[in-house]
Amino acid sequence: MKTVILGAGVIGVTTAYFLAKAGHEVTVVESRSGSGLETSFANAGEISPGYASPWAAPGVPSKIPGWLLMRHAPLILSRPLERETVAWLLATLRNCAPRRYAINKSRMVRLANYSRDVLRQLRAETGIHYDNQARGTLQLFRTQQQMDAAGKDIEVLKEYGVPFELLDRRGCETAEPGLGRSAVDLVGGLRLPDDETGDCFVFTQAMTRMARDLGVRFRFDTRVDACVLDQGQVRRVRTTAGDLETDACIIAAGNGSRKLLQSVGLDMPVVPVKGYSLTLPVIDPSDAPVSTILDETYKVAITRLGDRIRIGGLAEIAGYDPSLDRRRAHTLWHAFSTLFSDQRSTEDAELWAGLRPMTPDGTPIVGATRIPNLFVNSGHGTLGWTMACGSAKLLSDLLSATAPDIEYVDLSLLRYRAGAQP
Repeated sequence: MKTVILGAGVIGVTTAYFLAKAGHEVTVVESRSGSGLETSFANAGEISPGYASPWAAPGVPSKIPGWLLMRHAPLILSRPLERETVAWLLATLRNCAPRRYAINKSRMVRLANYSRDVLRQLRAETGIHYDNQARGTLQLFRTQQQMDAAGKDIEVLKEYGVPFELLDRRGCETAEPGLGRSAVDLVGGLRLPDDETGDCFVFTQAMTRMARDLGVRFRFDTRVDACVLDQGQVRRVRTTAGDLETDACIIAAGNGSRKLLQSVGLDMPVVPVKGYSLTLPVIDPSDAPVSTILDETYKVAITRLGDRIRIGGLAEIAGYDPSLDRRRAHTLWHAFSTLFSDQRSTEDAELWAGLRPMTPDGTPIVGATRIPNLFVNSGHGTLGWTMACGSAKLLSDLLSATAPDIEYVDLSLLRYRAGAQP
């Protein structure tokens, strides 16, 4: 089947690889000069199925005012909000209800666990390397209240059979020896030993090479203007380099996906949420993380990527503005510098920002639309790297008329139809 994929981030490239492996003729269209140059470029580096949870959770509405007023705020509203963003925020608040949270959490864990298994199989088959290691994730609690609140997460982990360890400060220092020099009065932590880390950009570049080896064609520096319907199906994709004929079209354009769907009369409730990261070299390995640390107070992840450290986090709602605000680096640096005694400053680190495509229920949109040959693989938010392989394999199976390995109907855009039940 001749398939066109719109977008060459980690989602689009991984989808191209699995489709080509299944025997499809694949073309990937990307407006940038290469693959993985936007949201996939410098994310936090975590592959954390155990922490696959919606941002919309019980208790979050009451925390929002405090987050907005914090000096080192994890949530920022930085501009007048557009109507679609207001609608998204209201839908997100509705999804904080316990029943909706439980449903959304189950969907996300299902896809994330499947994606972990697919990634492991891919690594075994290809030997792909991306500064990857499997040394777990440690969520740090600075207060007893945070430690007590972890009980709800632990119940979910038990329900889904996710291995975990509840640690006191000494246990945290055993898992992450660099914390032994921290002056922070840490209460404890929750460690998921099966979680992994890796450089998403390096992975995406490697997958691009392997996809090319399977015959995938990449059209970079090419903007997609619209999908063109003919007798109720997408038969052409209009680009700045001319029209492309197709038997099937997959929209994996991240934050550009909504506009492309609107070109065929569909919509998706996805808005961009800006995240930031700092990257710096490891100077003293004894004063650096060995894997990933999640700081519960500031919602910041600190990840070891080979000879580098990646510090990522924040949620800035600023529309489609990709610009860097250097003030945001101070929050990331504050979380890092209070946990590790490294004496450098933010000027020594490389600052980056990316726009994460977020759904109001946290679950990505993966699967069919009401247009028979149009599919979506987008809206993964902060978990695109965690869910990329599972999402790609699922779509490859759907287009290949192969029974998918997991339940999938409730992952598609169709779940947002009027009257659809969770």
